Amino acid sequence: MKFLKKLFKYLIILLGLLIVVLYITDTDYLLKAVRTIYMNGHTTAFLEDYKYFDNRRIEASERPQPWPNHKAYNSVKPTEALQKANNDWGTIAYVIIKNDSIWFEEYYDGFGENSKSNSFSMAKSYVSGMMFKAIQDGYIKSLDQPICDFLPDFCEGKASKTTVGDLSSMASGTDWDEAYYSPLSITTRAYFDDDLAKVSNGLKVVNDPGQAFKYASGDTQMLAMVIEKATGKKLYKYLEESFWKPLGSENDVLWQVDSDGHDLVKAYCCIAGNAKDFARFGKLFKDHGKWNGQQLLDSAFVAKAITPRFPESPEYGYGWWMKDVGGKNFKMMRGHLGQYVIIQPEDNVIIIRLGHQKSPDAGIGKFTNDITLYIEEAYEMLGL
Repeated sequence: MKFLKKLFKYLIILLGLLIVVLYITDTDYLLKAVRTIYMNGHTTAFLEDYKYFDNRRIEASERPQPWPNHKAYNSVKPTEALQKANNDWGTIAYVIIKNDSIWFEEYYDGFGENSKSNSFSMAKSYVSGMMFKAIQDGYIKSLDQPICDFLPDFCEGKASKTTVGDLSSMASGTDWDEAYYSPLSITTRAYFDDDLAKVSNGLKVVNDPGQAFKYASGDTQMLAMVIEKATGKKLYKYLEESFWKPLGSENDVLWQVDSDGHDLVKAYCCIAGNAKDFARFGKLFKDHGKWNGQQLLDSAFVAKAITPRFPESPEYGYGWWMKDVGGKNFKMMRGHLGQYVIIQPEDNVIIIRLGHQKSPDAGIGKFTNDITLYIEEAYEMLGL
């Protein structure tokens, strides 16, 4: 018994020393990471982790516009390949929208059509959309405006040449390290730190900006700070007034913030919403910025967003991804673990998939094989 008491005592002392060291080395965010992720049985961020963070509510439209059901609604069953993928990779929502009507929808694992789940990096498409809206509204001069006009920490050396467009197209040249599973990476710190502005302002521009695409969530976080400074509005309020309400969204959503005190959204991720409301932003871009006859976003901006900036990186534009499948070019919003809103304007098709994981066949920022599968099986079901 005495041995156990001594062992317990030493363990408490050791734990106390560890906590002190974490605070001294400014890595105390790891305590939140362990509490939020590992103690909930996960090794990375997960679909319902928003419940463990501070959030800001984005209100639904006062005049919600439900999607109509297609005349062939749910008349075709999922293909065997799709059923297997949904089971193997933990799909929670799979929706096909044809001619702006719900053609097929199914939900799994206890989730329903109005259930909330983490958008992860699909949020990046919203942020770039808000950047274009801020240019349209006159808050930002153009894609070529230096970020130094808004972020004083980026006014020297190579950083002074970084533009707003460089952030949206992920060509800032910063030293951001996109490593999701490393506890000491800046990506992990940003997810759990309570002061995102401090983390972002500490980035260094080590390569010439505007020269090449490099997937970096930090670029989107900096872009959010630019938009807030330019508009004088919190990003979650700007999203609400610019897109969420005008698009007739049926549900409130939550956007994670770093802390109640600093109130800065995790702009590179973390809007907790549902498939059919996420699909509205896809429809806006499918329809060249129009919604119910109203031009919410200039069609030139939409075309810019879904066109590759760099010929050597044909997969990325300004907050949107592009991929050729079956001779057709698909544009998409993409998020960690396989969150997708995929549009094909010529066929008037939108495909939404949300789930717990994606196929494990590519690195960060690379296209995984599940994307092609979700597209091909939808088209087989549609008979296209």
